Amino acid sequence: MKRILPQLLCVIVAVILIQTLRFKFTAHPDSVYIFTKVGMEPYGRIGTGIVELIAGILLIIPKTAWIGAMITLGTIGGAIMMHLTKLGIEVNNDGGTLFVVAIVTFVLSTIILWIKRKEVKFF
Repeated sequence: MKRILPQLLCVIVAVILIQTLRFKFTAHPDSVYIFTKVGMEPYGRIGTGIVELIAGILLIIPKTAWIGAMITLGTIGGAIMMHLTKLGIEVNNDGGTLFVVAIVTFVLSTIILWIKRKEVKFF
């Protein structure tokens, strides 16, 4: 169980990150709206997508999961701040779904990083 739980959490976070990429990379109207509203369209949308793709890949590799978790915390932390300052909790009548997913992703990434804390290396 000690090895399965961290990997399961990593897969969940990676799936959340990677499934949002189709919206960012295909310029879905909701994604364009969000990034336009925060003043980061199109470079922020594409750049964030690339960072989330890298984090998702790192999360599914056990030796680099802690790096993926740290990148995710930074990226999703930014998304949460944008919700709290510029976007609002509810975006385009989504009932707060994007915000809740961001919070869940942030919490799961924090748990992953806590579990993997002994593997964290600073140069």
